[in-house]
Amino acid sequence: MDISRQLKLASTTGKLLYGQRQALDACKTGEAKCIILAANCPQEFIDSLRAGHPEVTMHRTTLVNRDLGVASGKPFSISTITVLDAGESELVTLSSNLE
Repeated sequence: MDISRQLKLASTTGKLLYGQRQALDACKTGEAKCIILAANCPQEFIDSLRAGHPEVTMHRTTLVNRDLGVASGKPFSISTITVLDAGESELVTLSSNLE
């Protein structure tokens, strides 16, 4: 699956949230369907998110935060993308790849 293409599709047809605080808030309210993490997202954040919300699928990409921002069509670095509605993309079919 081409993550960049799927992110662009989801940003136009679905609903995504950007950033660690919004990811935490979406997990707390139960809205998060999937969380996409940059390769250089802080491990402490990932560990605390997994411990608090094991039901949410978390997928770490090979893209660093700057590349994840570009792939999302944003002019800034993004370490965490939360999928609330995948739209026409296949992002919710991603499996968790964290050990």
